[in-house]
Amino acid sequence: MMLILNSFKGPSMSSEELKRFIFKVNQLNKLLESLESVPGRKESLEACHTHEEVVDLAGSWGFDIGRRWGDN
Repeated sequence: MMLILNSFKGPSMSSEELKRFIFKVNQLNKLLESLESVPGRKESLEACHTHEEVVDLAGSWGFDIGRRWGDN
């Protein structure tokens, strides 16, 4: 399956938004690593029912994953 990028011509990502996006990706990668290294984290994450629960739980572990690029 081939992804076609830029098929939706919405507003461009600013350099500040790009920085936030990269920060979030790094936070998500660290969160994923912690799921393998910290006992019980994977099960806690599986117990979440909403995006907000995941964001709150990740925040309680020190990860900032809540904001989507383009959100103020």
